Parts: sequence; structure tokens; C-alpha cells
Amino acid sequence: MAKVSSLLHSPLMSSSTMKIETLLVSLLFLSTFATSSDVERETYIVHVQHQEDADIKTWHRSFLPETTADSQDSLLIYSYSEVFSGFAARLTKQELKVLQEKDGFIHTYHDQLLPLATTHSPDFLGLHVGSGFWTGSGLGKGVIIGLLDTGILPTHPSFSDEGLPPPPSKWKGSCGFNGSNLCNKKVIGAQAFGSNAAFDDSGHGTHTASTAAGNFVRDASVQGNANGTAVGMAPHAHLAIYKVCSRSRCSIVDILAGLDAAVKDGVDVLSFSLGGGSTPFNYDPIAIATFKAMEKGIFVSCAAGNGGPLPSTISNEAPWVLTVAAGTTDRAIRATVKLGNGLEFDGESLYQPKNFSSTMLPLVYPAMFNTSVSADCSSLVGLDFNGKVVLCESTGLTGRIDEGISVLGAGGAAMILMNPKVDGYTTFADAHFLPASHVSYAAGCQIVSYLNSTANPTAAILFKGTDVGSSPAPTVVFFSSRGPGKASPGIIKPDITGPGMNILAAWAPSQANPSEQSFNIVSGTSMSTPHLSGIAALIKGVHPHWSPAAIKSAIMTTSDDVDHRGEPIKDEQYQKASFFAMGAGYVNPSKAVDPGLIYDLDVNDYIAYLCGLELGDSGVSAIAHRNISCSNIENITESDLNYPSILVNRQSYPIVVNRTVTNVGKANSTYEVKVDMPGEVSVIVQPQTLHFVKVNEKRSFTVKVDCSSLGSNSTAEGNLMWVSDELIVRSPIVVYPKI
Repeated sequence: MAKVSSLLHSPLMSSSTMKIETLLVSLLFLSTFATSSDVERETYIVHVQHQEDADIKTWHRSFLPETTADSQDSLLIYSYSEVFSGFAARLTKQELKVLQEKDGFIHTYHDQLLPLATTHSPDFLGLHVGSGFWTGSGLGKGVIIGLLDTGILPTHPSFSDEGLPPPPSKWKGSCGFNGSNLCNKKVIGAQAFGSNAAFDDSGHGTHTASTAAGNFVRDASVQGNANGTAVGMAPHAHLAIYKVCSRSRCSIVDILAGLDAAVKDGVDVLSFSLGGGSTPFNYDPIAIATFKAMEKGIFVSCAAGNGGPLPSTISNEAPWVLTVAAGTTDRAIRATVKLGNGLEFDGESLYQPKNFSSTMLPLVYPAMFNTSVSADCSSLVGLDFNGKVVLCESTGLTGRIDEGISVLGAGGAAMILMNPKVDGYTTFADAHFLPASHVSYAAGCQIVSYLNSTANPTAAILFKGTDVGSSPAPTVVFFSSRGPGKASPGIIKPDITGPGMNILAAWAPSQANPSEQSFNIVSGTSMSTPHLSGIAALIKGVHPHWSPAAIKSAIMTTSDDVDHRGEPIKDEQYQKASFFAMGAGYVNPSKAVDPGLIYDLDVNDYIAYLCGLELGDSGVSAIAHRNISCSNIENITESDLNYPSILVNRQSYPIVVNRTVTNVGKANSTYEVKVDMPGEVSVIVQPQTLHFVKVNEKRSFTVKVDCSSLGSNSTAEGNLMWVSDELIVRSPIVVYPKI
């Protein structure tokens, strides 16, 4: 059964591995799950009713063809017990048809391939050794982060267990490295699903694991750039590794098995940088599985996706998970383009040759004078650009390294990569094979204008190394997926933005190139997700009894909606970023540990919300893992879910939504409301003052939104803030045309 995939969460490589990644993505179109010995059988996930007192495996076998137990076991791939009521099996179409007629059957899913979505980011986020939040947090000690990815290189220095205590007594996991005992107090467990061992075969899993919880490694760099101490967000947290993806496949069957094992093993935080398109939650196995993980008190951090900047490209949009967008930091690996007219444009390149001359060279834009040449320089065969600087248009997510190889093959001395308009100001620090600079769309336009202005255009590239303090920062990058979601458009998604651009972290050299560097710079929502997983672990270490919703609320309501210059955070076009691009804002971990107030939720709240989505009793029951009768429950709308953000559809009449906050700050505290909204929208909050006399005390309020003066197709955004003498608890408000 052929499978089709995309680069939704692929790591945006800045090394020679990009060529391999591109090839492997192409191979996904040719992959098949049918075995040579049994070509009629395909892999299915079978969702069945939960049987409280039954032997799980026996219950699942009862749906399989009535043959011997040994034969049934050859068909049964996984029997899920913790996060999903069902199993994975190899079945013919006829066997599937018989199975679907049996009592207790709910739904079947074809297996699918899902794509995979530092030295500086801790400093950028205000995490400093020996002072502030990091010191008081215990660096995540005692917290277990479960990583679902491509495995790990356990011998990497980022996974040293120096300074770590033994894993907590609740840990029940095992160590799966082909019989080698390579686990320690940092990597406390590892399991592989769909492969033989948990060793990383692509680098991606090692990178994300070290971003979340890598220990301190001094003098880390990539090709001499971005030098510093590499460390994850929660350097003393434990890591449990679940290899559910490899270079060639990442199937839902294996993902569910990894989720099932992680919950059984006793993880506190789940992190996975993968996901597919939007599907109603009752037909989304991952949404169903993460619901059960949330119910068991496990915090789940997921990638928003790399489908931006188009709207409604968001992945992992269930409100019980944290959906993470990708943003920049203020570090750049500078490669400045200098034109013959004296103008200079800052770009980026990880390749920083020491001996490249700053002498002006002839500048050429092949696509300008030859209509048969593509603007991205992908087809330069037979052309000669010996000794020239070649201007090319960036191909976006992938292929930028290949463009340089094409230019090099045509004799080019250097390359300038300019963005297409949609990519705006987002630039990658790539490990090119020739002197190069990746510049913004605005810079590219001026370079083209210069080419048109003179008969003898020239250019040079000046390599300046690592630049910390670049501005504006942070911004949302072009590839980060946008909301609104499709399964639940009344909830603002993504939830939060974290560092996801040009992130330096540990790397696992490939078998094809064992001499690869031990650190790499990679971009994607795959990179922003483990940042938030590690930050959640830090908060969990300080507040071990907080619910997943409480931790999410703390992260969202304390986030920054302004950049380091105090201006609104911008998107890839340097326009004000919408809440559908950045979520509540850019994460601020030092504030998140002490939010003052939280918007909490429990399983019953989510069930009332699911009933309000009109999924039907069977749909809600499928997600909740138990029989639900929505007629016996007070259903709530999406806008009334006690979420840390508020979205209302534009109506001709006022809309009233309800919220409840819990005091987790000082026992005796008072908060005054402040609303910042455009003049066309009236927002009235009652009461306007919340006074608390004890910790964990709850107070409710209503928010009346009148948008009758707003244009019928207009969107309005603002903030509702509860302000005390010391704290600001901020929630985004979005008024959106009816979806």
C-alpha cells in the first residue's frame, strides 16, 4: 500500500545531510507496508470498545481471524493498553470486513506515514547558570521526559549523567540498545518500535533530546560557529527514548506503541515533533492517545507543523496538548553581501571560509537573461559562471544546499540566495559547499534592482561569524504552521512560540558519514517543541502536582507578545504577528514558574467541550475511553472552554464567555482587569477586580464581547490582562469572521 508524506515537521537541515533527507522524502512515495510473503495483508489500527475487566490481549485477539493463537500473534503487531483502546494488525480486506461486523468494534484506520516536523537559546530565554529561575528550579531533577523520535546516540556527551540523581522509583522502563547497557541516570530508558534498537539513524532524535534535556557540554560549535556551552532546557531531567521513526518511515502504528509504552513506563512529559493533517478528534488516533495521557497527568508538547505561512495548516490542534510554533532568536551566523554600489545586506551562512577574498567579483542572475533557467538555479547544466557570484532564489524548506552544488558545478565562485516573497525575512544558516549568503526577500529585490542599473554588476561576500544581538528578535518564521485549526476552529492554535530557527544541539553521525560533527544547526517546529518540553519539565519540577492544563496556562499567560526592543513580535514579513501565527506569544520560562493565576481544566471539562463539538455520543466515547451520554452533560461551546486564550466568532449581537482562574501565587492578592482591544470591539469584564485570600482559591468572571461595529470579514486581536502589584496574567482575545 503506497504511502504519501510531506515535509510538515522535517528538520530543516543546514548540512550535507539535506541531500539525503530530500532523497528519503522522495522514497516515502515508494514505500509499502505489504510483506513479500503476504501481499494481500495491510496494516490497520483497530479501535474497539474498552473492556474494564478483560484480559486486553485476549479481547483484541477475539477480533482476529479464528485460527490458532500462534497464527493470531503473527497478525497482531501491537496490543495497546494505556492510551488507546485497540490494536494494530495485518489483515486482508475480507478479514477486515468480518472484523468490522463484531460487537465492540468502533473504527479502523489505515496505517500512515507521518513526517518529522543549543548554545544560545537558554540565554535568549533568560536561563543562566548560577542565578534566576534555573537555580531555583533544580534544573528539572526528578522529572522524566519521554521523547518520541528517531532514537538517540546515548554515548554523546550531552547525555552525561553527571550531577543527576537516580531515576524516581515510579520508573518502570527498560533499556533497548541491542543488549548493550548504555543507559545511565540521564538516558534512563530506550525502546524501539518498528526497528531493532533505539540508536538514532538520522540525528533528529539526538538533536531534539538534547534540546529538551541535554546536560552541559562546553565548547560546542558547528564548523567553529555559535561557540558556547550546549545545554538543554532541563539539563538535570531524565530522558526516556521511544524510537518510533526512522529515516524511511514514521508510522502511526509505531507512534501509538511508543505512547502506550511511555505512559506505562511512568514519564511526566511527552514530546514529539511529528504530526499529520487536521482530522476530527474522534478519527485521530494521536489525539485520542494524548487525551488518555493527559488524563493520567502527563504533559504533552507537540509540533505545530512546518506548513506555514498558509492559514489553517496547524497540526496537533487538540486543546489538551501544547501546540508549539517556531521563532527566531537573536543569534545569526553572518554572511554580508556587498554590492558594487556600496550597499550591504546582512545574510546568513554556516560555512564561513577564512580565505575567501573580499574582492568584488562579477555578479550574475541567470534567470534574468535566460528564460530556460529556473530562478532557483536548480538547472544550470551546460552553463558557465566561472569566477562569478551567482544570484538564485531560495527553494524554501529544502534544497538550498543543492542549489549551491548546482552553482559550484557551473563554476560559480559564490552564491547569493534570495528569498521569494512568501519567505520574507526568514534566513537559514546552512553548511554550504561554496561561499554563500542567504538574504531576505527585501534584500533580494534591491540586489535585482542593482543588477538592472549597471552593465557591470559586482558583488562580494563578507563572512563575519557569529553575531549575537541581531534585531528584530524574536520573530515567527515563515514555515511555522498557522491556525485556525479545522477540527476545532474556535480554539486559538498554536498555543505558544519557542526557539526553532538555526538551533544548535547534539547530533548523531550517520553510517554514511561517520565523520559528521557531533553538533548540528537545524531548524523547524521539530526544534521549538523540545524547548517547550524541557520548560514544562522545569515547571513540573517546581510544581509537581500541577495538572497539564495548569502548566500550559502558566506558559501561555506569562509569554511575551513584544520583542526585545519592546515592539510587537513580528512575523516573517516583519508585520505584527497574529495570534494564529505565534499563539499567546514567545515563551518566557522565568515568568512561567510563577504565573500568579492559572486557567485549569480537567477531563470532565474536555468531555463537555467535546460534546459541544457535536461529535455524538460515540465520537466522544471513543476519545474518552468510556461510554459518554452527552444529553446527560452540560455541553459547552469552544469559547467557553476554560482556556488561557479567547476566540469568538463575529456576531451582530454581544457574546458572553465564562472563565475561572485559580490563585497559585500569594495567598492574599488582588488583580485588576485591563483590556487592550481595537476601538471597533467592546470588551466588558465582570467583575473587574478579583481578590484572593488563600492559595488554590478560584474566582470566576464573564467576558462580554460586542463586535457589531467590526466589519463582517474583519479580524480583531487584543489582550485581557489581570494585573496585580507584581504580576500580569495575559490572555489573547481574537474576534474572527464566522468559521
